[in-house]
Amino acid sequence: MDLDLRKLRYFVAVAEELHFGRAAERLHIAQPVLSRQIRALEDEVRAQLFVRTKRATELTAAGRQLLDDARPLLASAEATRRRVAQAARGSKTFTVGFMPGLTVTEAVRAFGAVHPGVEVELVRTTWDDQVDVLRDGRVDVSIVRLPIDQAGLTVRPLFEESRVATLPAGHRLAGKPVIDISDLADEHLLQDPDAVPEWRDIAVELRTGTAKPIPVLRSVEEKLEHVAAGHGVSIVPLSVANFYQRHDVVTVPVENLAANTVCLAWIATRRSRLIQAFADLAQQVSWTP
Repeated sequence: MDLDLRKLRYFVAVAEELHFGRAAERLHIAQPVLSRQIRALEDEVRAQLFVRTKRATELTAAGRQLLDDARPLLASAEATRRRVAQAARGSKTFTVGFMPGLTVTEAVRAFGAVHPGVEVELVRTTWDDQVDVLRDGRVDVSIVRLPIDQAGLTVRPLFEESRVATLPAGHRLAGKPVIDISDLADEHLLQDPDAVPEWRDIAVELRTGTAKPIPVLRSVEEKLEHVAAGHGVSIVPLSVANFYQRHDVVTVPVENLAANTVCLAWIATRRSRLIQAFADLAQQVSWTP
């Protein structure tokens, strides 16, 4: 069976929207056309992918499995398209992704000195897309912060840095020379608890009831706005705290908190000499936070 990538894109749109009308608008096609394409895909995979009622559209178990598999497949196809188009143009570019707070100047300059004919482009990433930009071909290498899904990637450690708590300026712990992670157990953490397992484990042990929902935060700037407004606290790497200083947010060192590991990552199957050259240089330059 050959899967049609166009039908997979249609399926992912419906699976993410869980509404055929909204998915059709997102895809700029008519809803009846979308419904026919989904039925055709179900015939191809020989499984029902959605359960549709008058009130809701839900994924079946087969649909959930296909969604898990379809996303990386589509990303890989897009990455292939990008790389083929770049090869056809003969473009001499090399693209580096990097997370907030990280300064890549020294590595980029060292690379440029060795490869003066290659133009280096930079793409700022976020916690949510620092690996996606590799899988869909937007960047050749990405400077990432662990933990990440390392499947299919080559990952080389670069350095470690401490993490600190960001608090509103009037917070009870503001001004302390150092605090323990347990001091934050009763606070609302403005990030995925799995990103701070030390806090998560203490909070789970001490708390009862339902935690407040975590707002959707797409950038460091948004996170710090919520901290400044008193909506909660956040744990960030020291370089991020230093880069985004503001008068209404304070940072405090935290004991019993593991350091953040910064790594260079790229798609493991790629055999680019430029990737290898950048990786070797990245491990030689200074990455002082």
